[in-house]
Amino acid sequence: MAVTLADIKKLRDMTGAGMMDVKKALEEANGDFEVAKDLLRKRGQAIAAKRSDREASEGCVLAKAENGFACIVAVKCETDFVAKNADFVAMVKKILDVAMQQQPESLDALKALTLNGQTMADLVTERSGVTGEKMELSDYAFLRAAKVDAYNHLGNKLSSIIAADCAEADAETVHGMNMQVASMNPVALDADHVAQEVKDRELSVAVEKTKQDEINKAIENALRKAGINPAHADSDDHIASNTAKGWMTEEQAEQARQIRANVPAEAEASLNMKKVEMIAQGRLQKFLKESTLVEQQYILSDSKELVKDVLKKQNVVITDFRRITLNQE
Repeated sequence: MAVTLADIKKLRDMTGAGMMDVKKALEEANGDFEVAKDLLRKRGQAIAAKRSDREASEGCVLAKAENGFACIVAVKCETDFVAKNADFVAMVKKILDVAMQQQPESLDALKALTLNGQTMADLVTERSGVTGEKMELSDYAFLRAAKVDAYNHLGNKLSSIIAADCAEADAETVHGMNMQVASMNPVALDADHVAQEVKDRELSVAVEKTKQDEINKAIENALRKAGINPAHADSDDHIASNTAKGWMTEEQAEQARQIRANVPAEAEASLNMKKVEMIAQGRLQKFLKESTLVEQQYILSDSKELVKDVLKKQNVVITDFRRITLNQE
């Protein structure tokens, strides 16, 4: 059966596949559109399987908010060239629109949603067949609230959504807070919303760092007491090079090596753990202040106001947020 230009255009509009891929599929399917669509989909699946070990680190992230619902969708691909392709971005927008309309509760549920008889997962697979790159519908997040806002950063690699408790909340303030989330990447709304495992991990890191700081101080004090510049003896390599330069005598070099070998164990054994824990708690509180939304300095404030003070002044209560990025941070 001869394939007409009208048939090719029709199937291309339905699938977004390339002209030659569409023509070949229609010819193999003897003009049967459903069979041709399956062939295009299977080609995409074959490419995805062949390239399953490839890293899909580029892609497109988009967010949208309306009528009390906001969501973010991310589709990954292999190259920035494909990520910027108009057809690829249009596909992500199509998936985002379906998500906004049907409001799925999970990424798997989103993948299973259909448009014109085609699932979102199959839509991505089909596009993979067109481009020859591995692709995946990788991330999905949503919020429901009286007031929602979406922010898409230039370049389609970062999006955030945010929720407020009142539909009358000042839109400009809510959007500004959404930009704060995108820019400063807070780990939670406030200290009470930080997961306990995150607090435990940060405290553990702070304890170990404080211990090491106290040990390093003991080493530096011992070196100074011996008349040795700590900066000249902060490693075996520096001791050797500084001795060769004449900045340390052989006797000082040996003494420095002995101090570096023996003092750490002695210092660790005599650590004041009450002091260590107190300093570590201070470091944890610093982390919580810098990493939670309401305690951060507001990026749009010339007077360096805190987010919580701006929210109080505007009588706005932020209840939740989500952020998805493909950028390395």
